[in-house]
Amino acid sequence: MQPRIIPPSELIINDDGTVFHLHLLPKQLADTIILVGDPARVEQIASLFEQEECRAANREFKSVTGYYKGKRMTVLSTGIGIGNIDICMTELDALANIDFATRTEKTEKRQLTIVRLGTSGALQPDIKVGDVVYARTSVGFDSLLGYYAGRNEVCDLEIEKAFIEHTSWSSLLPKPYFVNSDDKLWELFKDSVTEGITIAAPGFYAPQGRWVRLQPADPELNEKIESFRFEGRRITNFEMEGSALAGLARLMGHRATTMCTIIAQRIAKDACTDYKPFVEKMIRMALDKLATL
Repeated sequence: MQPRIIPPSELIINDDGTVFHLHLLPKQLADTIILVGDPARVEQIASLFEQEECRAANREFKSVTGYYKGKRMTVLSTGIGIGNIDICMTELDALANIDFATRTEKTEKRQLTIVRLGTSGALQPDIKVGDVVYARTSVGFDSLLGYYAGRNEVCDLEIEKAFIEHTSWSSLLPKPYFVNSDDKLWELFKDSVTEGITIAAPGFYAPQGRWVRLQPADPELNEKIESFRFEGRRITNFEMEGSALAGLARLMGHRATTMCTIIAQRIAKDACTDYKPFVEKMIRMALDKLATL
């Protein structure tokens, strides 16, 4: 059987041989990748590298590949939102597993380790500002994963069903999906984080229950989320990217997870704008752990 040749319209390669959005060459990508939302945070992390190998920038996608304690790593900013994770994950996987010369899938696959470091709002009263919550399970309030074949094979359908029933989920909204993070990464980080089930919302305001001028369609949805329990587990926090990362990584065969520093307490209705020291602590912890892999 002849290998499928990926058309230029499906995978765009720039004239310099880099992938379309990320502007990276395959050889410039490390096996260990740190994702952040803010391009400024790329510089924050890269400043901790003892050696810088290369960098690239295009729109909100900024990357630096270098070495931390002898471990080669790439740090990449994704910007905000699920759509950008779709771009980043597809192009990272292409850099690893597509032969750009022949436009065919490589026979031997390269597995990437991808850790997203973000910020988040807590949905349980005992989770405090400054805590780091590890998304052992990511919940997608977006519809992205449903566009890919194999959605149900990588999702926990039992907890999904229980959640839909508990919240009386509206048929006007995308069906939520639940994806577990990589078990090996959990073992690596579990002694330094709070275990969580983290929701990735497709927006910052109404999709996370915020009411400024436009009222959310279900003003009680957050209360339903907070009270949900499944086999002793609870939903811990909101962010905006982790579900697509977890789901696409599972489908592609990569190891991935999301960790977030809590900067807002949604129950107490409080937020911290001077959260940089907390994020710095999370970054150093994550780098130290990943350097041991």
